[in-house]
Amino acid sequence: MTNKNKQAPLADTKSLATKKPSAKKKGKKKSKKTADMSLSECVTLSLEGYFDHLGDERPTNLFDFVMKEVEAPMLKLVMERTSNNQSQTAEILGLNRGTLRKKLKQYDLL
Repeated sequence: MTNKNKQAPLADTKSLATKKPSAKKKGKKKSKKTADMSLSECVTLSLEGYFDHLGDERPTNLFDFVMKEVEAPMLKLVMERTSNNQSQTAEILGLNRGTLRKKLKQYDLL
């Protein structure tokens, strides 16, 4: 991208998590299946793929971008697992119900 303020789109995290290491990364262990990986390992692998995809470009606002990419599906999944019970969802996430409702509205999940 030519505009420094633009964010490069995050590649499909599912495909990044299952992506085989490139030839440049010889000597690294073969990747585990994502089902056998911790959440931290999946995030690390996705971010490595993201930076590989960007090449020499530098992303901006990466922290906010990643938080939004993670927060929305987490909220959606926990809401589904609690049959849309906001009190249970808030308890599982360690949020108060008001904060949960604010976040659900932010991501158009309410």
